[in-house]
Amino acid sequence: MKALGKILGLFFLGLLLILVALGFALTHLFDPNDYKDEIRQLARDKANLELTLNGDIGWSLFPWLGLELTDATLASATTPEQPFADLRLLGLSVRVLPLLRREVQMSDIRIDGLNLNLQRDENGHGNWEDVGRPAQPAAAANPAASAAPAESAAEQPASSKPGTPIKLDIDSLIVNSARIDYRDAKKGQQFSAESIQLTTGAIREGAAIPLKLSAFFGTNQPVVRARSELQGELRFDRALKRYQLEDAKLSGEASGEPFAGQTLTYSLQGQLLVDLAAQVAEWNGLKLSANQLRALGEVKIRDLDTAPKLSGGLSIAPVNLREFLTTIGQQLPPLHDGKALGQFELVTRLSGSPTSLTLEELKLKLDDSSFSGQIGIADFAKQALRVQLKGDQLDLDRYLPAKSQDSQDASAARQAEVKQSVASAGQSGSTPLPKAPTQHAWSATPALPIERLRSLDLHLALGLDQLTVDQQAIDAFSLKAKSRAGLLTLEEMRGNLGSGNFDAKATLDVRPSIPLLSLQKRLSRISVEPFLKSEQQPSPVKGLLDLQADLNTSGNSQKAWIDGLNGTSHFALSDGVLVGANLEQQLCRGIAALNRKALSNAPRNQDTPFETLQGNLSFLNGVAHNPDLEARLPGLTVSGNGDLDLRVLGLDYRIGIALIGDQRAMPDPACQVNERYVGIEWPIRCRGPLEMGGKACRLDQDGMGKVAAKLAGNKINQKLEEKLGDKVSPELKDALKGLFNR
Repeated sequence: MKALGKILGLFFLGLLLILVALGFALTHLFDPNDYKDEIRQLARDKANLELTLNGDIGWSLFPWLGLELTDATLASATTPEQPFADLRLLGLSVRVLPLLRREVQMSDIRIDGLNLNLQRDENGHGNWEDVGRPAQPAAAANPAASAAPAESAAEQPASSKPGTPIKLDIDSLIVNSARIDYRDAKKGQQFSAESIQLTTGAIREGAAIPLKLSAFFGTNQPVVRARSELQGELRFDRALKRYQLEDAKLSGEASGEPFAGQTLTYSLQGQLLVDLAAQVAEWNGLKLSANQLRALGEVKIRDLDTAPKLSGGLSIAPVNLREFLTTIGQQLPPLHDGKALGQFELVTRLSGSPTSLTLEELKLKLDDSSFSGQIGIADFAKQALRVQLKGDQLDLDRYLPAKSQDSQDASAARQAEVKQSVASAGQSGSTPLPKAPTQHAWSATPALPIERLRSLDLHLALGLDQLTVDQQAIDAFSLKAKSRAGLLTLEEMRGNLGSGNFDAKATLDVRPSIPLLSLQKRLSRISVEPFLKSEQQPSPVKGLLDLQADLNTSGNSQKAWIDGLNGTSHFALSDGVLVGANLEQQLCRGIAALNRKALSNAPRNQDTPFETLQGNLSFLNGVAHNPDLEARLPGLTVSGNGDLDLRVLGLDYRIGIALIGDQRAMPDPACQVNERYVGIEWPIRCRGPLEMGGKACRLDQDGMGKVAAKLAGNKINQKLEEKLGDKVSPELKDALKGLFNR
């Protein structure tokens, strides 16, 4: 037995020596460089790949199967003259004996100078797409021959079939100075990733693998340049289909056209998990920073292989939003309030799908305003926006753009024109009426983004305890609107303003080439003074307005809307004051003229109060016709008719004022109202710019002649009555009175 053991020992020793000698002979006597042509042909036949080996192939056999390639290029066999990859160095080595146990034990894998040049032509075909599609083998024409390999494969022992995953054990992976270029000729897009550096620790299944990846990125649409670095520990289990990136940190900087010369410094941290068996992907402990912006959150995606669904949460710490937007190149226009957008914070739950995202249970703070509700995009492709918010207060004036110098100059010029008209009218009302206005007061600049509105998909519901617009505080404000396929509908806009309230509905149809607009509005006891006054000009009228209007128009500018305005309206202004116009003094001057006396007292009041002012308006192409103006003033009744030309903001009215009693305790002797003046309708003409208000009204000199004739006729009739008495028949007296009245 000892001799047998010695013989067996010598046998195996000799076999080992033979294998070592064979390996030495193979590695020293066999040169794979002599078979480059065969290797290239094999690549063409099996992978439709044009492989060019400009450098030498270095290799070793035992105990490591080593391979080293230098200066190699790859191209599709279809376009061999257009390589899509070139490689300066690839080095790797594998232990031979573990391969027999389906284990891959490797030393360092090193890749230097890898360049990928991926291009799509005008037809959308990529220069890499034909790789891996071998030419049709000759056996394909012979079904029996093609069936033979299948049968042979079926007869293979189970141990040789792919079953359990190959066990990996790699010391490290190193990629130096790699570059990827992608160009799409059809879309004109370019993308590049250069100076790619990848290093890992030992790669063993189930163990933490230190990982570090860095690169510089660039795109041309838009032009963006970025530097990024990814660090973490990778852990995977292929049997469980579970992959984790622990303590992941992605950081870097970005600049380019979207940032208008500014730089975005960003960082993302967290724990990433992909479990393909459970069809779940998670990002826990999410920490985000972007310049001054800081956020925390978590994201979970389930049903990865069917209909992915997203859930999670996001919290953005308080940040000066205006400064943050400035640092990323988003320049805001000058606002009325230079401190607006100074504070922003948000807390919300996330839900979504591949085509949608919703911020639920939203809590948002913007400066002094707080909101709750939800905001979502129901369809990314259609940009379908859904907003449902409730808030405590919002001062909209703070966020409106400040007036430009040009608009301020135009406003000042218009105010100067009005002041000049008022000055020419005089304070006593004795000067002639100004000419009717001829200049347009409305802009012809397009006001609405028509193309954007045609594609707008919006559902909006907004409720505010208080909304401030144009320095007016609106309480219990409610707004509901929707838009789809070019039809915008304002379903509800209501609120309380001062002692009154309003309610409005509207539609905007931008589907035709010329947009159509309709409006239904109801106002109840709304003070008109805040809407008619300006910094340079007080309101010409005060009072509480009740209004019902049903209007329609067309076009896409202020001028077009006013020029095409049609519809009807009823208004009633109560508890009012006509500012800067003493109609009683105007009448007193007319009475004094009839009495042939001069006024002895100066006007005591420059305003005219009235109890109510009402009427109906019919709009035709921007001109409002008012046939039934009525007003009640203390001791007076007013009726009239005229036109309000909204195109030029001018008015032209003829008004009749009838005295119904003495208006003052101690009237001026020159304008004492006696019985013969009671019931006489005194004519007033109002014509000129609307801003003049009551200052545009004068005693109608043409009408005064008729008043004088009527008074003379009344006096003659009175004399006839005194002289004739009962001496003539009533028919003759009536005929004589009618003659003198004419």
